[in-house]
Amino acid sequence: MFGLFKKKSEVDKLQEKYKKVMEEAYKLQSINRTDSDSKYKEADDILNQIDTLKEKE
Repeated sequence: MFGLFKKKSEVDKLQEKYKKVMEEAYKLQSINRTDSDSKYKEADDILNQIDTLKEKE
């Protein structure tokens, strides 16, 4: 209840974005392999940003 109005941290926002991009990449895997690979690369970049932010904390 108390976390209802809590603002999301930058790491939380990036984790949600990572999850969304990974789902898109998985769906594209059977349709278009090159688009899927680019989405996996984008997800990897987001994961690196998350790691960098966690190291700063």
